Formats: sequence, C-alpha cells, structure tokens
Amino acid sequence: MNLQDSLRAFAAHRPMLMEKGVSWQDGAEVRAYVPDGFGSNFGLAMDAQPTLTTDPNSGIPAMLTTMIDPQVYEVLFAPTKAAEILGENRKGSWVDDTALFPTVEHTGEVSSYGDYSNNGATGANTNFPARQAYLFQTIKQYGERELERAGLAKINWVSELDKAGATVLNRFSNLTYFYGVSGLQNYGMFNDPNLPASLTPATKAAGGATWFTAGGAPNATANEVYNDILSMYEQLVSQTAGLVDKSTKLVLALSPSSEVALDFANTFNVHVTDILKKSFPGIRIVTAQQYGVLSTSNPQGVAAGNFMQLIAEEIQGQQTGYCAFNEKMRSHKIIPDLSSYKQKVTGGTWGCIVRMPIAFTSMVGI
Repeated sequence: MNLQDSLRAFAAHRPMLMEKGVSWQDGAEVRAYVPDGFGSNFGLAMDAQPTLTTDPNSGIPAMLTTMIDPQVYEVLFAPTKAAEILGENRKGSWVDDTALFPTVEHTGEVSSYGDYSNNGATGANTNFPARQAYLFQTIKQYGERELERAGLAKINWVSELDKAGATVLNRFSNLTYFYGVSGLQNYGMFNDPNLPASLTPATKAAGGATWFTAGGAPNATANEVYNDILSMYEQLVSQTAGLVDKSTKLVLALSPSSEVALDFANTFNVHVTDILKKSFPGIRIVTAQQYGVLSTSNPQGVAAGNFMQLIAEEIQGQQTGYCAFNEKMRSHKIIPDLSSYKQKVTGGTWGCIVRMPIAFTSMVGI
C-alpha cells in the first residue's frame, strides 16, 4: 500500500475508529496508515511527516513578536525665544485691524522774566504710529477610522493634532516677532524701519571680523568679543543721550552658536560672560536661532551674517518694545462630517512693537 492508498484507507476507517474509542492527542494530526516500506526504511525517521498540502512554514506572524514602545517621542524644533527677549503683550482683539500707539513729545521755551512780559510757552506734540494686525489659521481634521488605527499604535491622535495646531500658531507668531508680515505695517525686531543701522564688528588680530572661522574655530580673543559688545553699549549710550547707563536693564540677544564665544577666556582665565556681568549687572543673555546666519539648516536666519542686538528693556520706567498679539489661539467649533471632524484654530499678531528705537543697537557679521 503506497502513501495515497494509506491516506484513502485511513480517511475511510477514521469514523469507525473514533466510534470504537480510538482517539488522538490534542494537536496531533493523524492522516494515514504507515505505507509499505516506511517501517523498514531506516533512512527516514518514523515520525517524518508526509507530503504537505499547505505552504511550508516554521514561524508565526512577525507582528505577534513586534513591540510598540508606549512612550511617544516628538520631533524637536528650535525654541521660540522672541517673547523671552522683549516680553509679550495682548493688544486689542481679533476684530481689530489697526492699532494706534500714541506718543507725546513735550515742547516749550522760556524767556527772561518781566512783570508785564507774556513771553515763553509750553506745549505737547502728539503722534499716533499705526500697526496692522495679521490673522492666520490652520485646520485640524481627522477621521474615525484614522483615530482607531492610531490608537492601535498607542497614539492619542486628537491630542497630537491639538499640540501640532498650537505649535504651528506659536512658531509663526515667533517668526513675525522677528520679521513682521510683508505688505503690512507689521514689523519685527529685526526690520522695523525706525531701528538704527547695524554696527560692523572690529577687525580681529587673526584676520577678518567674525568671532569664528568658516570651519567653526575661534577667530577672536575674549577681549575682542567683549569690545564688540562694548561698542554696541557705547552706541546705546550715545543715541539715548545718556538715558542708558550701567544700572539699566539690558538684554543681549544672539544666536546659540555665537553665544559660545562668551565662554572665551582671556590670559587671566576670565570669561567674557564674567566680564559682562561685572560691567553690566542688569544684563540678560538670550539666544535665538534666528540671529544666526541664513542657511539651509537655518532658513529664518540673517542673510548678512551672524547678528546680535543689545536692547535697553526700560528707560525712565517705560517699556522700550514688546511682542504683541491680538489673538493667541482661538479654537473654533468642531464640525462633524459623515465619519470625520474638522476644527479651525486662529491666531493674530501685530509683530514687534518698537516703542523706542533709540533703545536698540545691533551688530551684523560677528
């Protein structure tokens, strides 16, 4: 009896064998009697399975041995620092298109005294500089199946979209605080038309004017870096007619890569940061990627080169500038569709309101 005959014979006898009480161990599949020759063919194991009718397989689906880490990591972006440099205020609401920022200049003259003299006069001159608001929006949308599929991967999809919406609005606001919005009376702390012209760094002993070489090696000494910053302070004192002094609260803003130069030490092992804090006790140092040179990896940088600003935060109790918005994040109603949802979120910006341009100095090409 060959293999095929043994298969047919066992299939025919199987019901009778089961009726007689013959049983098989769970999971064991008996399909045939032992064919002629199998018992005496010692080249084959007695437990060798007959020809398969299914595809050979010795494993299980790979997904059953795949683990998804429940801790979800978010892709990192450069920090948004504009509001940290000058502060951030809300002005008006999202229905306002234009904002007026009144300024008052006191005028007058004196005259020699005389009992019957009417000479001398005092007055005030007012101006109302205007800025235009820019409203922007983004749309969050998601489907029911999309949510459930994301849930299989342990991802809270709606929560991630909420955070994405907030991130998109905040990052755009941050960009407008530096550059404003083209085509509107909406400017940033880099391009307000009333800002003084940028200074040029001094030529260094090693050649050139930059703090670092193109390869990233130091190109300036600690004293040269300090003197570049000191020249901005001297300009600040000059253009404010002495309203700025060493007790004034200052903020030094520059790129993270340029900040490394503040760790340069002189021959007495004194770092630039230490000298700055001793010279200007009220100084703050804030870094932002936008102060770096424009490049593929830094598309919001300055085309003219590495940039820095020295800003007096207050003069005679008045804030010299601030970042302003009219709507930080307005969440509109959720719109249900047949099996999906949409929601609009809106923000608004006035850019950076530079109230006292004379309180700003800058240097490009460091």
